[in-house]
Amino acid sequence: MINEGRTDRILRVVFGVIFAILAFNKTGGSVGEWIFGVLAVVAIVTGVTGFCGLYRLVGIRTCPIRKP
Repeated sequence: MINEGRTDRILRVVFGVIFAILAFNKTGGSVGEWIFGVLAVVAIVTGVTGFCGLYRLVGIRTCPIRKP
């Protein structure tokens, strides 16, 4: 089930790439690298799949509802 709209997905992938760059540039020491790395993976995966578990828990849906 997709619960993210197009703009939301694009922004997640863009920010995921930015976080990945920060993680690989050794910004913020080893803990900072791990944090940026995890944020990058989560942002990219949710952006590509279009599903955010937190959105589902809270009841947010940014994609338009399709009518059959």
